[in-house]
Amino acid sequence: MKKTLILLIVILTSNLAEAQFIKDKSIDAQIGYGISSPYYSVADIASDGFFLQGEYVLTATSWFQLRPYAGLILTRSNGKDLNDKPTNEKAESNAFLIGGKARVIAPIPWVAPYAEIGIGGSIGKFETFTAYTNINQSGFAYHIPFSFGLELGRNKDVDLSFSYYFQPTVEQFVGAFAIGISIPLRN
Repeated sequence: MKKTLILLIVILTSNLAEAQFIKDKSIDAQIGYGISSPYYSVADIASDGFFLQGEYVLTATSWFQLRPYAGLILTRSNGKDLNDKPTNEKAESNAFLIGGKARVIAPIPWVAPYAEIGIGGSIGKFETFTAYTNINQSGFAYHIPFSFGLELGRNKDVDLSFSYYFQPTVEQFVGAFAIGISIPLRN
């Protein structure tokens, strides 16, 4: 599964860049507040941290884009739940993210909502410790990215997003509230 996923990502990112249906290319850089949370937990817990991501944006139409990405998520538990009570449960993730997404955008000027989904992999250290789960894993874990947000501005070059990466093998999801800026690439 790992080799197939990596091979698929490499093929998609290398061949799509020169495809004739691609109208524009740009780089999108995002930075934000990262979180990680377990799938199953007795307490309401979320670890917080840092999120950074870069995307190579391949625009096919005004409403559809392909987005190979690479990013970083670093979260750490503070030993408390969301109600500020001490807990032993935690979900931490320190990982490099890589994959590809497809974005569908409402073609509205100045404020365009969007949603995106894809597939990718996380490489790093994951710890999910709850009453139901005890996972301490390093290495590769596949993830399913899902995001929604707004593209802002005349050229839609500012991006406000909520991004989530569901990681079933380590029974947690990571996410971020991020702001991004798009830098067009000239041919």
